[in-house]
Amino acid sequence: RRVHGGQKYYLIFDFTKHMITFIARRLFSTSFRPSSQIPHLEKMGIKNNNILWQPSVGQLYEWAVKSAPVDPNTRQDVIASNGALCSYSGQRTGRSPKDKRVVIDENTKDEIWWGSVNTPMEPASFRLHEERVLDYLNLRPQLYVIDGYASWDPKTRVKVRVITARAYHALFMKQMLIRPTDEEHKRDFSDLPDYHIFNAGEFPASANVPGIGSKVCPTLNLTERKIVIAGTQYAGEMKKGIFAVMHYVMAKQGMASLHASANEGPNGDVSILFGLSGTGKTTLSADPKRRLIGDDEHVWTDDGTFNIEGGCYAKAINLSRDKEPEIYDAIRFGAILENVLFQPDTRDVDYDNTEITQNTRACYPLEHIPNVKIPAVGGHPKNIFFLTCDAYGVLPPVSKLTHEQAMYHFISGYTAKVAGTEMGVTDPEATFSACFGQAFLPLHPNIYAKLLAEKMQKYKTNAWLINTGWTGGKYGVGKRISLKHTRAILDAIHDGKADNVTFTKSPIFELGVPQSLPGIPAEILDPRSGWKDKEEYDLSLIHI
Repeated sequence: RRVHGGQKYYLIFDFTKHMITFIARRLFSTSFRPSSQIPHLEKMGIKNNNILWQPSVGQLYEWAVKSAPVDPNTRQDVIASNGALCSYSGQRTGRSPKDKRVVIDENTKDEIWWGSVNTPMEPASFRLHEERVLDYLNLRPQLYVIDGYASWDPKTRVKVRVITARAYHALFMKQMLIRPTDEEHKRDFSDLPDYHIFNAGEFPASANVPGIGSKVCPTLNLTERKIVIAGTQYAGEMKKGIFAVMHYVMAKQGMASLHASANEGPNGDVSILFGLSGTGKTTLSADPKRRLIGDDEHVWTDDGTFNIEGGCYAKAINLSRDKEPEIYDAIRFGAILENVLFQPDTRDVDYDNTEITQNTRACYPLEHIPNVKIPAVGGHPKNIFFLTCDAYGVLPPVSKLTHEQAMYHFISGYTAKVAGTEMGVTDPEATFSACFGQAFLPLHPNIYAKLLAEKMQKYKTNAWLINTGWTGGKYGVGKRISLKHTRAILDAIHDGKADNVTFTKSPIFELGVPQSLPGIPAEILDPRSGWKDKEEYDLSLIHI
């Protein structure tokens, strides 16, 4: 029995089952080791005698399917017919931004962008929160420890250690971090890693601890370099926690961290695609004509661009080989399908089924994409695309931006939250997300805008606004702009066919809209022409 924040709680174990598991493990496996045999682990508060350190993908599959969920709201992990591991995150199937906390102390009080994005937590409350999480992890029958890097640039590489009680979480971070070689691991992780993630997502946070107020609490402590998670099993919380760390670390070094995907053309021309989840960052970056650098998190320095991650985390809703062949074929052994259902008898995946959530996900290593670039680094971008999912259906599918317009749209970040990406979002909701990633910014948006503006001016980068949302009317009336047309627009820009076309200025925003592009119907390029009620279109444009 422990007491935290005035609340008593009990950690209860089925000791018979625990003992049988322990004996079987000792008889049939030599992979488990005590925490004392892993450098610096006990120093961080982990004391458990059954730990899998740097397990293989196969080992994590085995333990995922044989370990029964602790949370009664969570389904059993299953191997699908395509070889992927189907895992389930329980009640939380998206990020919980309103429950995120950042520790406020002498080091952070004057530099973090405090408010609804970064809700402060006092160090004393963090101590109680962390102690509760460590108690849970130390009493689990077994734990998994994954070591990896954030950043493909060796000069800026951050060493990360993940401690979790679920094999699915361990496999997720094994694929999302950059995997060290045996030699690199022995060399770099004998010392204390730079950051630690402690994931006790199956176990609720204490709502009675001052500053928490809920059973869900992913917390970032930048001074102690820790991410502590309780109450949510959604794997994306770990990924975005490390992204927040890199947003903080890179910006303080004068490097532009970007919530964006990136790819490279045959001639080495790099494109950066900004956008919130569901706007097309991952889908459009996986282009068969270009080499993938990464799908979500990058940094732009004076040496060029590099990916932060070792894997991709794609939306899986309505996935098909016809529309997205590279992503579809990347989902095989070693990949995770999160909250995706399947046919019970054949284990064939049903990507159209949204019974659990519309935010179904696929996690896979970069190497599963055939035309990936490894190491995931590139030169300075020639083109930057701001992907906006316009739920009002009034913006053109493509427009060229001046430098001033680029900064305006980067700071305002007009787009829509796509259903399921955050808890409580069931339909597209118009929103303004600074830097197309406001939820992940530890510092003020102006800092990131200044860094991006300096890079764009210095390297003469073109900027484009791409609407992947609705056309012919708002959400519920019009239809989503087709992926075929959006790809054709990007192809025309990459091939130089958009360089010599005539541009007209759109009303109000004065965007540079091309009058024609190869393969794009004129009524698509001019959004007003697709509306039946032109007056309603004009009013909607004024409203935005």
